[in-house]
Amino acid sequence: MLSRLNYPCITGSSCGFRHLRGSIIYNMSDEEKKGTFGDLLKKFFTKLPAAGELVKGTVISVDNGAVRIDVNGITTGVIRGHELFSESEEFSNTKIGDEVEATVIEQENENGEMELSFRAAGHEIVWKRMEELVQSGLTIEGKIVNANKGGLMVQVDALIGFMPVSQLSPENYPRVPGGDKNRILEHLKQHIGKAMQVKVLDANKKNEKLIVSEKAVWEDSQKAVLDAYKIGDIIEGEVGALTSFGAFIKFGEGLEGLVHISEIAWQRIDHPKDVLKIGDRVKAQIIDLNKSKIYLSIKRLVDDPWKSVKDSYKIGQIVEGEIHKVEPFGLMIRLDNDIHGLAHISELSNAQMSEDKMGEEFKVGDVKKFEIVNIEPAEHRLGLRLEGVKPKVEAKKEEKKVEEKSEAVAEEKEEEKVEEQAAE
Repeated sequence: MLSRLNYPCITGSSCGFRHLRGSIIYNMSDEEKKGTFGDLLKKFFTKLPAAGELVKGTVISVDNGAVRIDVNGITTGVIRGHELFSESEEFSNTKIGDEVEATVIEQENENGEMELSFRAAGHEIVWKRMEELVQSGLTIEGKIVNANKGGLMVQVDALIGFMPVSQLSPENYPRVPGGDKNRILEHLKQHIGKAMQVKVLDANKKNEKLIVSEKAVWEDSQKAVLDAYKIGDIIEGEVGALTSFGAFIKFGEGLEGLVHISEIAWQRIDHPKDVLKIGDRVKAQIIDLNKSKIYLSIKRLVDDPWKSVKDSYKIGQIVEGEIHKVEPFGLMIRLDNDIHGLAHISELSNAQMSEDKMGEEFKVGDVKKFEIVNIEPAEHRLGLRLEGVKPKVEAKKEEKKVEEKSEAVAEEKEEEKVEEQAAE
């Protein structure tokens, strides 16, 4: 390692081998000073940081495109050229006397100095900071630099992290009908260049994986506001968005709750837009609070019409109903605004009916007469049979009678045949 007698002192100048000996002895303990100078030299260099290690030191000079630091009084390190590039803000305004960290590239360069890097050290430091943010839960500002169909690329300090779509706040979440990925991407691209406060959810230096969340910051901000609400409270708000699975209601101080499609109305609906539209003012009841997630119900503010269904409808009653939807298994029939029934495909004809034939004979909007065959209020179910179609039990009885009659006729013919043979 020592190919020259001259060795740099902590001032960066060449002080010669005598200074090296003095420096070695000065930095040895009393126990370590025992033995030959060769032994001391060997022990001294085993203390030198290896390539790749992070070292701390004091800046002793900043000139000629290089920064020199005293590495714990052991040797002088130099950072020069592209290794001065700062990946984090620590080294942007370095001056004499500053305590800094750098990464060892080479224990001794051509001038006998330790070759160091701010670039690599900055990389280490910023990852360490990200790991600390995961633990502390503190927020940090990020800048959106790109977008793909899965989320946003966010610059956090000197690193590029990823924010999945699911980690956007409700305000920025792309509620696209049908989940069209191309439209989602268009929405996400609108955020490029914007800054937002985020939380670091995962920082894995080994896999270069950095996951951030805007939603987590939003959730924290909502906790204090949510303390003012409890399950059972009734709120009034505005329909802000409609999706296939429900409606989002904006209310209070920037709050938003979800009314699942099953909680919009007592009757079966195919899509929230069947009964709601964006901008509608509605009242809803809070039915669940899960962290920052608020779940609402509109239908629970209205009496369940199925509780009194038997006051209006009876088994065996013939009623008129409008075909609301044609399903593979039968027809959905609207008896009134609240009560819908099902006419199973097996209850639409005395003969076996195929799905295709059902689609040909019955159209949405047609009004037909049906017989009520069962009512189950607790299950919100009402079964119907097309008027004139025989009950399946009776049909089976008739089939059995026909079979019995055929068997009797066959037996009579057999007896006559036997009698004729006997007569012969």
